[in-house]
Amino acid sequence: MPEKSTKQRITEAALKLFEESGFHAVTVDKIVKESNTSKGGFYHNFKSKDELLYTIHDSFITYIIDKAAEAHSSYDTPAEKLYETVRSFVKMFELYRAHVTVFYQESLYLSPEYFDSIKKKRRKYKDMMFTVVEQGKQRGDFREELPVPIMSMAIFGMINWTYKWYKADGEYTVQEIADIYADLIMQSVLTEQARSNPAYQRFFLKENSVK
Repeated sequence: MPEKSTKQRITEAALKLFEESGFHAVTVDKIVKESNTSKGGFYHNFKSKDELLYTIHDSFITYIIDKAAEAHSSYDTPAEKLYETVRSFVKMFELYRAHVTVFYQESLYLSPEYFDSIKKKRRKYKDMMFTVVEQGKQRGDFREELPVPIMSMAIFGMINWTYKWYKADGEYTVQEIADIYADLIMQSVLTEQARSNPAYQRFFLKENSVK
């Protein structure tokens, strides 16, 4: 395994300390000590502790936007796009659970310029979800009686809470959790006719597919 860069070591140390003690209680000196680096190394990679917090937030938001964009460009139907977006969103927690935890604990402490940047990216992801749900309704695959904003925000709310309980060494793998969430969501949003579409059967769990 390649040696971690100074930036990686600083970021991982900051994640641990921010999660344990909160942003304001953690000094640059503490981060440097925890990461076994130097102040010079810190300021070579980050202008400030604020920029470090922004980088932590930006990394996972950029990841889920990129994965959603990949799903939108790789699949034809809104149902396929939604299914793949949901699964990539859930699987993000395997890589970024600590980032998401720190985001929810500390996002209010972002300086205005950084907060605005994160807010724009969050809005972009929300708009992508709203768009695919609206397209699914227009196509007749998604239930007409479910309002786009409520359906979309329910999906976000369901998945976002995963950071509170997901553990990498838990009973279920992140892949299994992603499949379960995708099944729950697709069963809920698809019309009865769409649920019987042979092309969509891969969205649903098979018997004994999850222990």
